[in-house]
Amino acid sequence: MRAYSASAEEAVHARSVLKDWLSESFITAEQHRRMEPDTVCDLRRTNIFLRLVLFLFTLIIVAAAGGLFFVLTRPSSQTTGVLLLIFAALTYAAAEFAVLRFHLYRYGIEEALAVCSVAFLCAGMLPLLSSSTEFLAPAAGIIASLWIWHRFGLPYVFLAAMIFVVWLADDWTSSHTAQHVIVAAFYAAGLITVIALRPRDHSISEAFLWLGLYLAINLHLSSLNLLWQWWGVPPAATEFSSTFYWTTWVLTWCLPPAILVRGVRQKDRLVITVGTIAALLTLITNKPYLGWQRHTWDPMLLGALLIATALLLRRWLAAGTNGVRHGFTAQRLSAKDHHWMNVGSAALGLVAPQAVTPTPQPASPDVHFGGGTSGGAGASSDF
Repeated sequence: MRAYSASAEEAVHARSVLKDWLSESFITAEQHRRMEPDTVCDLRRTNIFLRLVLFLFTLIIVAAAGGLFFVLTRPSSQTTGVLLLIFAALTYAAAEFAVLRFHLYRYGIEEALAVCSVAFLCAGMLPLLSSSTEFLAPAAGIIASLWIWHRFGLPYVFLAAMIFVVWLADDWTSSHTAQHVIVAAFYAAGLITVIALRPRDHSISEAFLWLGLYLAINLHLSSLNLLWQWWGVPPAATEFSSTFYWTTWVLTWCLPPAILVRGVRQKDRLVITVGTIAALLTLITNKPYLGWQRHTWDPMLLGALLIATALLLRRWLAAGTNGVRHGFTAQRLSAKDHHWMNVGSAALGLVAPQAVTPTPQPASPDVHFGGGTSGGAGASSDF
């Protein structure tokens, strides 16, 4: 059961589309004024910047309140676990109350409360579990995250559930091969379920599962022995058997075309994007898989390949009737693309100076200047 009605969420989506069309001059201001009353709903929203601020402030307030309580009471380990479980129930109830009473929708406050409830749940279970049952904490995290994703429709909570799967695999076995297989099996099962049931907001969850499945298979991108090593240093090939290693290499080449075919057939932009990312990652990690030497000009060759592919694809789409082939077009139909490109450019602008600035070369201790003199009017100096 969703916290928001289908009609209210459709109204929010329609309002966003109308605003997008108006900014692209697809409709006139008069048309927008006539259609906007049909998108009115009682959900309260805010812009992305205030949403982030409210999310962070709510997290800080909840964490500070909890920390102050434990500093003043100093409970035992077992009592701490019980209190954290109570805090999990209270924060979840507060999130439900904020939605039902104040009709908050992607407002930041209810999101932070829901996230805190999952964090308190997992943190509270750990002191109460023995070493043989610690896997119940990530299992509870998976279930709670999936429920909040279903209840409030927060896509990043679904991503959190996928991360809990990595934690669960780490608790079940210390074998890196088994960890990869377990995580890939969970993601594959979730992918089959999402495709079969096709729930609301299935597009982004399916895209996340495709990407997670690929990352679990590509041994040079994921290290699943510890949760915090998910984006760490890629594991060495010696950690895996030769059969498993080369099987994953074959799968890294087979999976991107399958993702792209799925995305094209469903006309699902997010899945197509994930398929493109997976194809790029396959090209990037192919040399490490094969043990070939990497060269400084490899990124340049990859960039040239991407430019040529983009130009050919654009020309092929533009040659269709009215610039459309099978429902696809190279023309920009939404201002959202322009917005995200600006955001990406700004992010790259912050990262690029550190990436391209050459490392200062240390002065050589063998270089010594001397032997010359300069000066005048009675002054002199060696250099």
